[in-house]
Amino acid sequence: MIEQATISQAATDSRDTESCDVVIIGGGLAGLTEAIALASHGISVAVIDREDPVRATQAAFDGRVSAIALASQRMLEAIGLWRHVREAQPMWDIRVSDGDSLLFVHYDHRDLGDAPFGYMVENRVMRLAQQAALEELPALRLFAPMSVSRIERGTPGSGAPAMVELEDGRRLHARLVIGADGRQSMVREQAGIKTVTWAYDQTGIVCTVAHELPHEGAAQERFLPAGPFAILPMTDDENGIHRSSLVWTEPTGRAKAIMALTDADFQAEMRRRFGDGYGEAHVVGPRWSYPLSFLHAERYTDHRLALIGDAAHGIHPIAGQGLNLGLRDIAALTEALVDAKRLGLDLGQADVLERYARWRRTDTLVLSAVTDGLTRLFSNDIVPVRIVRDLGLGIVDRILPLKKFFMRHAMGDVGTLPRLLKGERLG
Repeated sequence: MIEQATISQAATDSRDTESCDVVIIGGGLAGLTEAIALASHGISVAVIDREDPVRATQAAFDGRVSAIALASQRMLEAIGLWRHVREAQPMWDIRVSDGDSLLFVHYDHRDLGDAPFGYMVENRVMRLAQQAALEELPALRLFAPMSVSRIERGTPGSGAPAMVELEDGRRLHARLVIGADGRQSMVREQAGIKTVTWAYDQTGIVCTVAHELPHEGAAQERFLPAGPFAILPMTDDENGIHRSSLVWTEPTGRAKAIMALTDADFQAEMRRRFGDGYGEAHVVGPRWSYPLSFLHAERYTDHRLALIGDAAHGIHPIAGQGLNLGLRDIAALTEALVDAKRLGLDLGQADVLERYARWRRTDTLVLSAVTDGLTRLFSNDIVPVRIVRDLGLGIVDRILPLKKFFMRHAMGDVGTLPRLLKGERLG
């Protein structure tokens, strides 16, 4: 449990004290990306993460694949991270269907131009890219594996910096603490920030499927009564075998039973849903499962504190936008902090952080509501509801201006974008 101490005690009790502009607690996909964004713009950063980086980059640690929207990819390129991503599969098409209905939505990137909707990147590949990028940034220090024993953020108006004490006794002083420590965020809890949260009684089953026919960069989202069944294109393996990531949603009780099946029986259950469109297909490697839930923090900031990523919000993976929400947090917060640094402002002062919170609030709430509504709308087999939603899919597919809006949203190009999401450097 994170404890509190006074900043005066922290200053006088320790001989091993360091200072930096920002301390980030949590070194996952969001935390380290935020650190790289800040350090690449001259802001000194310390990242504290409980996980061993060696373990976190091993294949068995995380089998998920993340959708990186085009705008998010532009940001990763602008901060110098994307060039270290060794494997990325462009998404050229997206097909959304309701079970076996003949009505569906087909998004074709050519309706908007030459760029893909985004890229599918294995989480492991992204973690390896982060480790490579941080080696180039002397303004970034990673303390891992390491836990935090105390946080003290001082008294509003005092001008005192925040203090973060590590489990080995070292203390870091900074103008701002960023909580990037996930849905069970201890930083958020210590700040007394409440959340709205609920469980969906659904579990996502994740595995990699090798298949005979190429996917041609097409992502498929099939809405089944039990929940969405997504087939997401991956890069071919080192032997040229075609691969896709399967994100298979089931009610939690049934998911547990499916995860307990033998390899042969699991394969048979997968094939029943996967279909024949990819030719012969089989599961390769391990399977993972993750409980699905909703979380939204009542506020994203506090005195000398900002929350990003899953510490601030967690949504259903129905639209593949969870990581992109966090990357948009990073783009907005980085711009606010870099602009403040250039003007000589205190990075932890209230108006600097309010700019970030105001920028992110509407976008996050809207997308959270949309994904929750889609989950409830499609995770059932009620006949009148199914007829209405199938008609809706058919209408969207035939009204090109409306379809283009949804396609731009999938690319992350809707709304007032931070400069990083446009691919622009700051400063």
